[in-house]
Amino acid sequence: MDGTGFEAGKTLEALPHDSAFAHVSGEARYADDLPEPPGMVHLALGLSTVARGRILSADLSAVRAAPGVLHVLTAEDVPGINDTGPVVHDEPAFALSETGESAEIMFHGQCLFAVVATSREAARLAARLARIDYEAAPPILTIDDAVAAGSFLSEPYRMARGDARAAIDAAPMRAKGRIEIGGQEHFYLEGQVAVVTPEEGGALHVLSSTQHPSEVQAVIAHNLNLPSSMITVEVRRMGGGFGGKETQGNLIAVAAALAARITGKPAKLRLDRDDDMILTGKRHPFRIDYEAGFDAEGRILGVRFEQWANCGWSADLSAAIADRAMFHADNAYFYPAAEIVSHRCRTNLCSMTAFRGFGGPQGVLGAERLIAHVAAETGLDPLEVRRRNFYAPMGAMPTRSLTPYGMMVEDCVIQEIVEELAEAADYAARRADIAAWNEASPVLKRGIALSPVKFGISFTTTHLNQAGALVLVYQDGSVLLNHGGTEMGQGLYRKVQQVAAAEFGLDPERVRISATRTDKVPNTSATAASSGSDMNGMAVKKACEEIKARLAAHLGAGFAIFDKGRIVWQGGETTWEAAVKSAYFARVSLAATGFYATPKLAWDRATVSGRPFYYFAYGAAVTEALVDSLTGEYRLLRADILHDVGRSLNPAIDLGQVEGGYIQGVGWLTTEELDWDATGRLRTHAPSTYKIPTAGDRPEHLSVRLWAKGENRELTIRRSKAVGEPPLMLGISAFLAIEEAASAAAGAWTPLHAPATPERVLMALP
Repeated sequence: MDGTGFEAGKTLEALPHDSAFAHVSGEARYADDLPEPPGMVHLALGLSTVARGRILSADLSAVRAAPGVLHVLTAEDVPGINDTGPVVHDEPAFALSETGESAEIMFHGQCLFAVVATSREAARLAARLARIDYEAAPPILTIDDAVAAGSFLSEPYRMARGDARAAIDAAPMRAKGRIEIGGQEHFYLEGQVAVVTPEEGGALHVLSSTQHPSEVQAVIAHNLNLPSSMITVEVRRMGGGFGGKETQGNLIAVAAALAARITGKPAKLRLDRDDDMILTGKRHPFRIDYEAGFDAEGRILGVRFEQWANCGWSADLSAAIADRAMFHADNAYFYPAAEIVSHRCRTNLCSMTAFRGFGGPQGVLGAERLIAHVAAETGLDPLEVRRRNFYAPMGAMPTRSLTPYGMMVEDCVIQEIVEELAEAADYAARRADIAAWNEASPVLKRGIALSPVKFGISFTTTHLNQAGALVLVYQDGSVLLNHGGTEMGQGLYRKVQQVAAAEFGLDPERVRISATRTDKVPNTSATAASSGSDMNGMAVKKACEEIKARLAAHLGAGFAIFDKGRIVWQGGETTWEAAVKSAYFARVSLAATGFYATPKLAWDRATVSGRPFYYFAYGAAVTEALVDSLTGEYRLLRADILHDVGRSLNPAIDLGQVEGGYIQGVGWLTTEELDWDATGRLRTHAPSTYKIPTAGDRPEHLSVRLWAKGENRELTIRRSKAVGEPPLMLGISAFLAIEEAASAAAGAWTPLHAPATPERVLMALP
């Protein structure tokens, strides 16, 4: 045993998701599925119809007079701080004030007021009856608009090591370019929803579809001017999150809580798909300018990135997201000299927010564009350029292991993964075959690309790297498990259940998973940053260890082995059930809390120094694509993926995460196009106009493998590695393969912007 719960040769089982059958059968209950008690009230939001300006007058008399309307919530109804911003108080819950003050409008779809009615239909119909007069102003929509207007959330932020300018100027070869990267809609299957029930003494119980129950608790508290202890937030499951429910559910929960507080009745607010897409934030659109100096062998000598993030109208989590894009501007590559400058643009769009990868994918794509450009200038295979610029392997050449932000890459295994994948996917032979095939094919062109990913694991805001758990053992030996992580379909509950079961030596079915609740585990961090299993698994392990130590002491054992329902120690053996029953009668506590704080982390943003990540996760993908040069249409023919998850907590779930992450990354870079018109109105706000990948868009041949040699060198839970976010960036290989095929059609390197829709591909061809 090495201190993480891992025994050599012993891994956890590939069990199905804990709710797999319930999902398929329809038995899994989400917030909107629960029976509605008599008297429940329903809400609908009144949204702005302009993107920028101010309200001149507002007439809500028809809204109040509409059938079924009980109340109309405006800023005056908020007893505390009228704001739902997660970090900065710059997001009023309700923009409309009826005291005569002139409300500023910051984006099309901003919440002005909320209608409380006897039914959802009545509330929605009434919300449309508002008469609002605006003084509109030209909206700032794009990065270019923001630059021209000097509209930024903060001053530029800079990371640097060495003299990048001098290194670039002195290099024998140079390249300079730009890539524009679109945003992405989360498109979770379950929309934003909250159900709030008043309880005795003015307390509130909140069912929220959120990745961050403690933040929902805190935001409701300061809006309603209540102590957090009066508010219990509960989350059993979400129908998807992807970062879109880290902060974006705040307004929904606040509105429902305020309605429940005022009416004294249970209150529910569920957005429909159109309002959800219009109101809530997306992945940040980016523009990345780059300049690099390199030699004829493709070795990068100096590089400079300038990243421009479209953050939308408010701060939200943009500072940390833009920072992470900077942290990943290197991807898996060592830059001898580097400068990365980030600009955070304020525009009149919805406030951009967390999305799987949290800015990292944009940074990685910028790095991969640079590699492709270097390959084009040198005439080398892009994979060879990648190989020559990788960070040094683990334990070799520390001088090639230092990131632009000063952290050493101590665990680099990307070389092994890439070589194993290239051989298994027959990359070299296929690349040669594709070149010959393209020579003979005048219209259809193929392309192949292998791209790696190195992704830092931890919240870069250091204090968020903490987790708690509560483990209860009952007299009959059954176990109830609670922790601060939330389940959004990623299998966290099942993984942590397996951790607890393995600690106690029980079948996982003996451990019951309970909903995440702020009255059981307080002050939790969001289930985000790919850290859910890492942190909550360790917190649960610590709680289990406390109970095991008590049982061992009760049995008179200095050390005991818990395995297969039995407890064995030197000189004795008993069953789990007998030990638990005996301990209860001896008045030994069978409940314990566990707490975990990720070690080694210390990032000082002001001085741009420290260690923001506990470790790195690695992976690589090879994708082959076919492009029709007459139409720009394309098809993914084959993808081979090899990903490092360390010692997998659950191989079945991890494989699903890798495959799903790849497909979501492909969607971001190919079909998923967000379109705001010149007035700031989102035109792609429904499945009819916003195209996520379907089963028909997956590669015809898709091979996904977990790296057999994977083992975390850091003391994580059972030596596993995070798997939530890193696989998304494997989808970049599909974008690069399409770009390679387009270049073959054009007869020269043809860089694409993202998303590379068929229309964009066609327009890029001569």
